[in-house]
Amino acid sequence: MALSTMAVSASTGMMNSLLGKLTTLMGDEYRKVKGVRNKVVSLHEELSSMNALLVKLSGMDELDVQVKVWRDQVREMSYDIEDCIDDFMHDLEVKGATTGFLKKTAERFKKLKVRHQIANKINGIEARVLQLHERRIRYKLDEYNPTTSIVHIDPRALAIFADAAGLVGINTPRDELIELLMDQGLELKVASIVGFGGLGKTTLANEVCREIKGKFTCHAFVSVSLKPDIPRLLQNLLLKLTREQSSPSSSLDDVITNIREYLLNERYFIIIDDLWDTLAWDIIKCAFPENNHGSRVLTTTRIYSVAAACCSKSRGCVFKMKSLNEYDSRRMFFSRIFGSEDSCPTELVDISMDILKKCGGLPLAIISISSLLADQPKTTFEYVRKSLGCMFDGNPTLDQMRQILELSFRNLPNHLKTCLLYLGMYPEDHVIWTFDLLRQWIAEVFVRPTPGLDAEDVAISYFNELINRSMIQPVDTADGGEVLSCRVHDIMLDVIRSKIEEENFISVLSDPDAVLGMHRNIRRVSFQSSGEECRVTSAMVNGSLSKVRSVYAFGGLSCQSLMLLKYVRVLHLDIGFGRNDVLDLTGIYRLFLLRCLKVVGRMRIELPSQIGELQQLETLDLRTSDSKLPPDIVSLPLLLHLIVYGETVFPDGIGRLRLLRTLWTFDIGTNSVENIEDLGEMTSLRDFAFQWTGEELVEGARRMDVLRSSLQRISGSLKILRMNPLGWGLDGWTTFSPPPIHLREMRMWGCVFSTIPNWFGHLSDLQSLRFSVRAAGFKDDGVALLARLPSLVYLHMDSEEPLEERVCIPGSGMAFRALKEFRLDCLAPLLTFEPGAMPVLKKLYLQLILSSWESDGSREGPVDGIEHLPAGLRNITLNIYGGSDDDKNAVKSSLKNAFEKHHPSAALDIRCST
Repeated sequence: MALSTMAVSASTGMMNSLLGKLTTLMGDEYRKVKGVRNKVVSLHEELSSMNALLVKLSGMDELDVQVKVWRDQVREMSYDIEDCIDDFMHDLEVKGATTGFLKKTAERFKKLKVRHQIANKINGIEARVLQLHERRIRYKLDEYNPTTSIVHIDPRALAIFADAAGLVGINTPRDELIELLMDQGLELKVASIVGFGGLGKTTLANEVCREIKGKFTCHAFVSVSLKPDIPRLLQNLLLKLTREQSSPSSSLDDVITNIREYLLNERYFIIIDDLWDTLAWDIIKCAFPENNHGSRVLTTTRIYSVAAACCSKSRGCVFKMKSLNEYDSRRMFFSRIFGSEDSCPTELVDISMDILKKCGGLPLAIISISSLLADQPKTTFEYVRKSLGCMFDGNPTLDQMRQILELSFRNLPNHLKTCLLYLGMYPEDHVIWTFDLLRQWIAEVFVRPTPGLDAEDVAISYFNELINRSMIQPVDTADGGEVLSCRVHDIMLDVIRSKIEEENFISVLSDPDAVLGMHRNIRRVSFQSSGEECRVTSAMVNGSLSKVRSVYAFGGLSCQSLMLLKYVRVLHLDIGFGRNDVLDLTGIYRLFLLRCLKVVGRMRIELPSQIGELQQLETLDLRTSDSKLPPDIVSLPLLLHLIVYGETVFPDGIGRLRLLRTLWTFDIGTNSVENIEDLGEMTSLRDFAFQWTGEELVEGARRMDVLRSSLQRISGSLKILRMNPLGWGLDGWTTFSPPPIHLREMRMWGCVFSTIPNWFGHLSDLQSLRFSVRAAGFKDDGVALLARLPSLVYLHMDSEEPLEERVCIPGSGMAFRALKEFRLDCLAPLLTFEPGAMPVLKKLYLQLILSSWESDGSREGPVDGIEHLPAGLRNITLNIYGGSDDDKNAVKSSLKNAFEKHHPSAALDIRCST
């Protein structure tokens, strides 16, 4: 029985959602429940008035103590009232399940004494509301006065992070640091960047890596943070180096030994970001062998003594970060607001220069303030200038940096404040996946649909606006420009943490025992342990955690008691690797309000057979080594996102999940043909990932044909289609009718297309395409078909057969007009770029396998027309395999000379491998 709700806000608590539920209780459906409706009408009127005052107070920068106390009491009351309504509705549904009719259920109230219990609860609520109403009148709070369309990512905001060299004035320090690092010495060298938060240490380290990584055989970047989990950090480093996960039973010594053995014969470049103390460094440095191959390690820290300790036993150096000079400060500031300084209106020049002066050359301050001012009127500029006052006159400090970010925070609208504060759930330096965040916002009811836009569209708009305002930083970006993951700067996280604590919005705990000393209800909790297992006891569950709505756990967690937290909406367990053999979640069916469940870790999960009782569940995300889905999962009426890994067998009737939008990962080898056919019933499916792990190619081809038939029935809804490369040998689909015309991304690595199919030509929305094709598919008509796709930004083609004809990349008309990245892997490559080819190309990656190429001078080179590639080409990577050493060296020399001649400003990386 659904209740109408409105968006939740950190400033007004659950008041908006509560008013929506009270409106439902006032409807005709509940007239028969005597003693409820009349009282609810009165409550709705008074709470609406209180909510209006809360909204008014949320727009004020400073509140006196008396007003804050009243605001907090009203906010807490709103949570408690909603809990009461949720209990009431749940009792109504459970006790009325045998009849199925509300009228009969109401008649049973006398026998069940539910009516009496509900009346008592409402009487208690009325008394509490009356008390707060009287205080409002006594304090004269009404007189208190102290002194939607879709939002897209602003490319200027992304450019600050993607093109740091051009916008942050980083060229000079980058070149100086590279010069210090890249001398001719072969022994291990360590350098450290030191400076306080907001100066751009991490950005500088990234730029150095981008510039010199091609000179090393391997490289990796890891962040440490204030309270590091060193074993997990080193496991992450090993994963980035080897692409292989360490054994769950590996000790810290084992992981260090594995890293040292891998690096022993490598020329490695490692970045250790955000060190806070020497103890962490003393352990981490044990993983780096001194192998006399010219290896380098770069660390960043705020603390000079830590930087000095990193460099004390090597020929390294401490590199002190400096603020931006006036030229670079102006360039960053005006580019973000107006596109360039020349575009600044005359009446804003003086105000802008005053504001810029107060930023003290701090990149984070400039980015934050300029993002706040983008597209704003003169009055906003004047307000910011006045608010900044003289805080940055003289030498900037960390406290002043906080004030800058708090000013940016205060200028956010309430709905964005709430969404931003929620990021306080995550640990420092944690990479946050965008789709996780959006689904969690929706589950918390921070986001509601608007006319013409569903909740997911609105959530994306909110996220993009936070990116545009530089409140969060993009980390990974999709081929089409969509931000896939983000992080929060540690100073901004410090601001967020202070706000969420002050408003009792989120409690962040490293020790669960701290709950026992709290004398308030915790509404959302994030357990963040450093390797130790958190144990949530029954005393905690019956005390301050009894009303908790969201539980996050990073690190080990004993979670049996969590199954008793009946008000939980979001449960996010990032348990890590090797914590438990089995995670028992069989009691989770009791969490009748649960909307979002995510589990990450290397373990087997046991789910309840009664999982269908989770009638509110929208997201089930199990990123574990083994997940067995109970048959009752097909009874989840609101399930939107179902994510599992491995060779999971889905229960019969999967097609009943008609609202499902995301389905990962469906194995067509282990699942029944009937279930493959049932996929055609999922008319809302947008994002589908599948795999083939079988060995019988004839059966695999049959199942691929059944899958194609099913997907054709829902082709109008598909936006993302991925086939994971776990099995090979299957043929791709030569026909697909009707074609999935709304497809934005297609990755088909587990099969091979005999030719580039004609139905590809209908994919006008396609931005990213990755597939394998036989040699015949590279003929001109196939390439020309791809060249006509108007939205294609990323193209990766692969062929394991020698090419018989030269592949021609056309340059006429509108060919590849949007393509920014092109990757090609092929045997005996024969490639020609015509004049005007790929006019906006930024990245070129060619993997050339010279199995049949001869350098006798009588034939054309493997890649011709390099001079026709656009001047904006920035990154060129070539991997040359096969053939004789003489052939490889000849090709390398020829291509190196051509690229350096025609594209001298591009970063060039050419490698020869056996």
